[in-house]
Amino acid sequence: MIYQIKKLFLNLRLKYKMVILTTLVLLAFSIGGLFVLQYAFHLYNQEIYRQSAQALQVSSNSVEAELKKMERLSYQVATDRYVQSFLLNLHETDSSYQQYIIGTDLRKRLLQIGALNKYILSFQVYDTNDSEYASGNVPINIHSKRLQKIKREAIEMSGGASWVSPGKNDPSIIVARTIREYMNFSLERLGMVGIRVNIEEIVNDLTNNLDDQQTKFLIYDDKGEKIFSSENKASFLNIIGKIPKEQGYQMVKHNGERYFLTYSKADHLNWTYMILTPYDNLFTVITQAKTAVFITYSILFLIMIFLGFRFTGMIVNPIESLNQKMKKVQSGDWQEKNMDDNSTFTKDEAGQMHANFQKMMSQIHHLIDENYKKQLLIRESEYKTLQAQLNPHFLYNTLESINWSAKVAGEKKISQMAESLGFVLRSSINMKDMLISLQKEVAIVDHYITIQQYRFEDRLIFQKDIAPELLERKVPKFIIQPIVENSIRYALQEMVDSCTILLVAKEKNNCLMLYIRDNGPGMDTDFLEKVDKGTTQPKGNGIGLKNINDRIKLLFGDQYGLDIKSSIKTGTTISITLPGEELKPYV
Repeated sequence: MIYQIKKLFLNLRLKYKMVILTTLVLLAFSIGGLFVLQYAFHLYNQEIYRQSAQALQVSSNSVEAELKKMERLSYQVATDRYVQSFLLNLHETDSSYQQYIIGTDLRKRLLQIGALNKYILSFQVYDTNDSEYASGNVPINIHSKRLQKIKREAIEMSGGASWVSPGKNDPSIIVARTIREYMNFSLERLGMVGIRVNIEEIVNDLTNNLDDQQTKFLIYDDKGEKIFSSENKASFLNIIGKIPKEQGYQMVKHNGERYFLTYSKADHLNWTYMILTPYDNLFTVITQAKTAVFITYSILFLIMIFLGFRFTGMIVNPIESLNQKMKKVQSGDWQEKNMDDNSTFTKDEAGQMHANFQKMMSQIHHLIDENYKKQLLIRESEYKTLQAQLNPHFLYNTLESINWSAKVAGEKKISQMAESLGFVLRSSINMKDMLISLQKEVAIVDHYITIQQYRFEDRLIFQKDIAPELLERKVPKFIIQPIVENSIRYALQEMVDSCTILLVAKEKNNCLMLYIRDNGPGMDTDFLEKVDKGTTQPKGNGIGLKNINDRIKLLFGDQYGLDIKSSIKTGTTISITLPGEELKPYV
């Protein structure tokens, strides 16, 4: 993956490389600046936490001090000798009237102890039969289910104070304690006392310094049950997920708003006290500053990218322009007018490269103007020289055949041979057209075969396999007949049996392929290598295959030409590769 990314980067244009480099540098500085800014905001958060933790500590200590007073008051009620006496009498009497009188006296005693305390809603005393004797500012009848919970937790504490969280219909917290008989040290259970504490009143009085900041004060017990919350619309326990076990702070979100939550665990009751402060209200200025910094960074980043792109363009554009000129030259567009884009370049390295390139192209064009016509004349001369070599050789062989046929045959054969000879001679003398149709080239071969068949009769078998649509294709003149002649010389004349020569024309890979096959004795590897290199000496005044191969390459290029495949006793196949439909010779 890293290699592919590196390869992709190296293949990018120089302009984009410089833009990426500039962007990475700017990103590095931007990220560094943002880290510094974030660290500064972290320090602000730490300072806010320190101040908030101090306020939380003071408030929680004040609340805990009041709750300790409530515990001591519950102990005072549980150990009061009058209260114990009333509960003993209630336990021993069966008279409803006596129970009413004792209950009235018990309620009066509770008022004397402190049932009308500011933070106390009521004293709830229960005998062994769970009969309730309530006294205070707001006495109530506690629901049976909650009463059983209070009783169970008080018994578990074995005389110690037990704090019960608010109920569904009762927002107060209750400190409960089992009352045991101690005057005769029997420790017999006489009942239970529960003090309903107005926790909201306590918190409001002791944390009024938090109101100015719209801060919410929360208290949860160690079981996760809410003791107090100044926000009644939602359970903020759902916001933080679970009760933190240590003191600290965190950022929380609720209803799209952010809050700064400070929490601390109390030592006495093992409760968790929390302060929830709206972050946006508390850090309005800081938030605005952060937003302004981000916007400024973004604008500066875009400006620097734009300026970097423009600056990069000033450096890279001349190089890209020079690269485009080189591509034109590479594609074959050598026109000097296409090299001059009328641009004015500076005198730096890029401008000097342009000036040197223009000078180089001017010199090249000057050389082309001097040598182009010379090269064309040389090519044409070479081509006509190679083509002219065919005529005396062919004429000599044809005359020899006519001479031999005149000795052994009648006049009709001589007439036909002379007619064929005339056709071939006329074709060879016409030097005006370098390319002729395949049909005309095959006609030359047919006339040549006519002459040779009078000589060799049934020993020469000539066959053709040419698709009609290929007959109009253009081919160089006299490229098939010399090869057929070589097949007769090196195959037929070396054989006792008949010789079959097959001419095939077909289209393959957008090329016109001509194949001349014979079933002659073939050539060994050493002789075939000499033929390929053109080092063999033709029989008599024969024209070598190398001459035909050179002529095709001169006309169409090195990718075209002859290919010879042969081995002993398997015959010889010579293939000629020519361009497809669009035949355009170089000369």
